[in-house]
Amino acid sequence: MGNEKGEPTMKNLRKLSVFAVVLALVFAFTACGGSGGGESEPDPDKVIKVAASPTPHAEILNSVADKLAEDGWTLEVVEFDDYVQPNVATTDGDVDANYFQHVPYLDQYNEENGTNLVAVADVHYEPMGVYAGTKDSFDALADGDKIGVPNDVTNMARALLLLQDNGVIKLKDGVGVEATEIDIVENPKNVKIVPLEAATIPASLPDLALGVINANYAIGAGLKLDESLAYEAEDSLSADTYVNVLVVNEENKDSEKTKALIAALQTDDVKKFITDTYKGAVLPKF
Repeated sequence: MGNEKGEPTMKNLRKLSVFAVVLALVFAFTACGGSGGGESEPDPDKVIKVAASPTPHAEILNSVADKLAEDGWTLEVVEFDDYVQPNVATTDGDVDANYFQHVPYLDQYNEENGTNLVAVADVHYEPMGVYAGTKDSFDALADGDKIGVPNDVTNMARALLLLQDNGVIKLKDGVGVEATEIDIVENPKNVKIVPLEAATIPASLPDLALGVINANYAIGAGLKLDESLAYEAEDSLSADTYVNVLVVNEENKDSEKTKALIAALQTDDVKKFITDTYKGAVLPKF
């Protein structure tokens, strides 16, 4: 309202001035993308999404995030606690790569599922160890004692070979990395081999005499390799056979994302990170 002459009062002028300032601020905030905190979404073509087991795979990946960022890439690590979903996510294109498995497991998975995933880089090796449950030595094993081993074919073979190396069982000659329970030809202690989901063995130790555990799950459960009853040697057949690899769909093996990820992982800095962090429980293999 104006005065009697139709002119605006000082009070109204002040109101109009404040209103104009508020409008200007709202416009500026909106123009700058204020609803997103002023930050734009990363370019999807520059995002590398990788499925991984939490330990040590996700930790190793996260150690190279800054290096990738320097080269213009955004790394997103998606953690899984099993050995199936990372391959499913990679096959379906939900992630660009995965990092959790060794080649024998990958070959078995491809054969059983008709997939075409390929290994593109060696990264590390995890010695499998035998850990105490209700018994604290191989000599203490008694008739009917249960020993937990991973239930997937490739890791079960590793576990059985490790038990054979320590005199618990004897396997059929020549069976090697394809060994299963049916290949046990001698079992002097009459122990019971109990196949379990690999991730559950650490928590199952109170119900087992011994457990043969993959290093990533052992580390995650706070178990130390040097406290195990036995573990695979660094220069063993297992060390070469079961190296953990970076995996992608075949059509992506030469992509820019794949090349960038390989270049970031296979460096002296990553070797040092693995050596310093895991103290022998994880070993670089490149």
